[in-house]
Amino acid sequence: MDFAQDEWDFLLSFYQFGFAVQAAATEMGLYLTMAKTLFNTLTDINTRPGPFEFYTAEALWADEHTSEKMLEFHLNDAIDLSSRNKAFISRSVDWIVSHFGVGPGTSVIDLGCGPGFYAALFAENQADVTGVDFSKKSIEFARSAATEKNLNIDYRQANYLEFETDKQFDLITMIFCDFCALSPKQRAVMLNKMFVWLKPGGKVLLDVYALPLFDNKSEDASYEVNQLNGFWSADDYFGFVNTFKYEQEKVTLDKYTIVEKERTQTIYNWLQYFSKDSIRSEFAAHGFEIEAFYSDVAGSAFSAESNEMAVVARKRLCSPE
Repeated sequence: MDFAQDEWDFLLSFYQFGFAVQAAATEMGLYLTMAKTLFNTLTDINTRPGPFEFYTAEALWADEHTSEKMLEFHLNDAIDLSSRNKAFISRSVDWIVSHFGVGPGTSVIDLGCGPGFYAALFAENQADVTGVDFSKKSIEFARSAATEKNLNIDYRQANYLEFETDKQFDLITMIFCDFCALSPKQRAVMLNKMFVWLKPGGKVLLDVYALPLFDNKSEDASYEVNQLNGFWSADDYFGFVNTFKYEQEKVTLDKYTIVEKERTQTIYNWLQYFSKDSIRSEFAAHGFEIEAFYSDVAGSAFSAESNEMAVVARKRLCSPE
């Protein structure tokens, strides 16, 4: 059958229209798929996990970039972000040395020692000092600083939850509320290790966040390009942070989702908050007796309104049940 030119033109236009419709449908399908993927991603970002469901300390402390940034925060005396300022540390060590009689013959282990601010001052008071920290960068800095000052400090790069030693100590310190970042199971592991590491009658000094701070916390969600001034990556990224509050457990979570071009990572920053009774109960279950409460590790008198609480605990002579 012969077709006139205008009939061929009509058929060609019809087929072109069909292809255009099909292409548009395909494009719409891709758009809907992308929209669904984005929706699911944002849902995951805003999902509340169970208390201490995930543990990502290694992502924070062992990553080359973030560990370098953390060391910068340690060394920045203008902020109390990774370490407290030098004036407080000096006042704190003066009190610790006086209160616990730190000096020649005293063995001390500082857990989460960072770049060695406390450990170095203990050693300057002639104590036998061991420092343990997850961060390679911090331990390298601490060792270098000790060499410069001719201080004999045994620095170990390790996760203190996995650290082992046959040595026993007169005093164990865990400062800047590290204890609060641990789950109940991890705290039990840590307290059992402390009990083994301490000499009979040895003591623990640590600080924790208190309930007044928890009461003032609120849930929130925010987003920022290169959040925290590039803390999470040397490359550009989109940073989401969701703050969740768990009323029954007295726990908060800052959930960071970092979206880079080649990867997405989620970091969970958990914090447990304590009352006198709750911290006393945990220590008692692992063979310790609380000797005193303070508002900080510089020996400030305890206040029920304080956001932090320092605890001095003594190892009982009997083993924990």
